[in-house]
Amino acid sequence: MHFDVAELEKKLKELQDERERGDFWVDLAKAQTVGKRARVIENKLNGFKKLKSRFDDAALLVEMSDETGDASELEFIKSEMSDIKSGLEKIRLETLLRGKYDSANAVLTLHAGAGGTEAQDWVSMLFRMYSRYIERKGYSTKLLDSLDGEEAGLKSVTFTADGENAYGYLKAEMGVHRLVRISPFDSNKRRHTSFASLEVMPEIENDDEIVIDSEDLKVDTFRSGGAGGQHVNKTDSAVRITHLPTGIIVACQNERSQIQNREQALKMLKGRLIERRERERLEKEQSLKGDLKKIEWGSQIRSYVFCPYTLAKDHRTGFENSNITAVMDGDIDDFITEYLKKS
Repeated sequence: MHFDVAELEKKLKELQDERERGDFWVDLAKAQTVGKRARVIENKLNGFKKLKSRFDDAALLVEMSDETGDASELEFIKSEMSDIKSGLEKIRLETLLRGKYDSANAVLTLHAGAGGTEAQDWVSMLFRMYSRYIERKGYSTKLLDSLDGEEAGLKSVTFTADGENAYGYLKAEMGVHRLVRISPFDSNKRRHTSFASLEVMPEIENDDEIVIDSEDLKVDTFRSGGAGGQHVNKTDSAVRITHLPTGIIVACQNERSQIQNREQALKMLKGRLIERRERERLEKEQSLKGDLKKIEWGSQIRSYVFCPYTLAKDHRTGFENSNITAVMDGDIDDFITEYLKKS
């Protein structure tokens, strides 16, 4: 895998030529898709060119220092080379994101598994962790749907990660996450094990390959109980869509109108169908990524241990981080990087 500048420049030229056509804006959805693809390539090329320019400048400084014997710029050169190395590593990692939908936004859904109130609290903890990760990446997020737990936490929550390569990175997190800690809900202070699952799907704006027949849909509306103030609580604006052939259910309640909630739910359904299709294709190739298993003991992709020691361990790659506080604060880049390297 390598970063092919010439190939990217050729692809960008093709997209730019397409944007120059007189009928380009006739199909608005397609135009937006082309524009987004062009911006992604432009960002990659600009990032690479900036790194190359910094490297050339640093190399010139090294040459000048060697000729003059002046070591005053040595620390600056070391700092520059360290930054350049980090930038190149980021570019190298992005070359691993070669899936058709990897550059898309992501829609994430967390579900509480075995563990009752403790598992529902675990969902709220994971929701915070991923929200902080999204913030660290410079992405934006939006809450789409949530269901509160009976005593604490969340039974489920659906939210977005909007930004370049969001799905490509976050699909590495799909699976079951296990928590081991002294439960704050147990008066006897016993150690509990809880589970939660994360589903990740691409947010699809326009994909002609996925056709959804309206006769295959069961659409229910209900009164929203989520954020949005009095408006959502007075109208049946929330939407739940069941795809009858597959049994897939999606829901959205946090947009301002029923029409907006329906549009967002249909996007989510399309993403779920695409994720399902891709998973089936990978199963045939015996290289399934992010396999969702039953939410119980022994099927987790990662464990988070708070007691008797602190450790977050990914069971697919063996990568570990003992700084559990940092991990729960969204520092999960290394877990994702290790997964992408080995996938």
